[in-house]
Amino acid sequence: MLDKADTETEQIVPRIRRLDAQVTLPGSKSYTNRALALAGLAKGESVLRGSLFSDDTLFMAEALRQLGISVEANQSEKWFRVLGCAGTLPRARASVSIGNAGTAARFLTAVMSLGHGVYELDGVPRMRERPIGILLSALNALGGNVSSKSGNGCPPVRILAHGLRGGTVVLPGNVSSQYLTALLLIAPYTRMGITLKVEGDLVSKPYLDMTAQAMKCFGVELENTDYRQFRVQTGVQYQSSQYQVEPDASAASYFFAAAAITGGRVRIAGLGSESLQGDLKFVGVLEQMGCHVVQTKDATEVTGVPLLRGVEVNMADISDTAQTLAAVAPFATSPTRITGIGFIRKKETDRIAAMVQELNRTGIDAREEPDGVLIQPGLPRPARIETYDDHRMAMSFSLIGLRQPGIEILNPRCVSKTFPDFFEVLRSL
Repeated sequence: MLDKADTETEQIVPRIRRLDAQVTLPGSKSYTNRALALAGLAKGESVLRGSLFSDDTLFMAEALRQLGISVEANQSEKWFRVLGCAGTLPRARASVSIGNAGTAARFLTAVMSLGHGVYELDGVPRMRERPIGILLSALNALGGNVSSKSGNGCPPVRILAHGLRGGTVVLPGNVSSQYLTALLLIAPYTRMGITLKVEGDLVSKPYLDMTAQAMKCFGVELENTDYRQFRVQTGVQYQSSQYQVEPDASAASYFFAAAAITGGRVRIAGLGSESLQGDLKFVGVLEQMGCHVVQTKDATEVTGVPLLRGVEVNMADISDTAQTLAAVAPFATSPTRITGIGFIRKKETDRIAAMVQELNRTGIDAREEPDGVLIQPGLPRPARIETYDDHRMAMSFSLIGLRQPGIEILNPRCVSKTFPDFFEVLRSL
């Protein structure tokens, strides 16, 4: 029998009038989960205001509770109150479930390595296909005892924890920056601190800037040497914080893209030129396509134009917006090539294959390339879009329906992973 969510669809209604909107967005998933981990390790009580309440952040909060850390939540007012453990996990045994929350899986595996006891982490079947072996090897090199129970470098993970020695470890730069962040977040509670050396070019650099900013808000400095080496010393540990979470720049990309596709205007407050969120650079891609972008210290506005240009762009640092660009590309007057994103094949789904499959389903000529995708312009036809239980597929491909009728999104509930109210906000435009 099919799950009800698998049989539901969301019919996208095209825009008839010119779009002109100011959009209020939920908090950043990346900042919320970083702040939850930091507050959980800190000494004292922290309040995280403007937090995102979604599947991923709720899995993170519940896992901290399973470790014995007090986490109080108020969804209507968008805050978490966390009583930190000062680096000493209260419970010596826990089994946590994190669904398909990759960020939580990586951060929590590192956090649990600080404990003294036996811990296990598991998730949904897709999580059991998502690699985490590089992080496990790094933790073991730093004095941990962490293993993949199935032996394939994926969850479920078993941790025989006795604290971490720390030290120096080398990580490849062409994989998820979350591996580096996970290690840096726990570094103050290792005996020697942690030095990370990066081999090759580092993808998703802005996420390490976000990590450094969040850590500083809780009282610890991260040393960054040209994104080739990162270092956190011991001796200074996290203190409680009154922390304000920024709106989510990845979520913002869908509404900026809506302006581009419809030739309308969208303004988002609270997300301006001082933001470190890399995905805000997506507006620069839209600007290359011909859109008008106005940015102030605390807001960003995008206005579409009648004719968009295709672009060739390396999206290694803003890969979570690659699917958003794929939804805009058919409406350009020339081809669009996205490069530098080969690593997103290991996300919630193989995102390159999924983009191509669903664009082809709408009649658009799109082709996989070794590290990206080539998309030809064209008029999409009606289609029922498969989402592969990937929130970003659902949100990005719904944008096509703002311009062309007949677009239906299958399993729309998957957006609850990061943006539960997405379709309500989209309709409100």
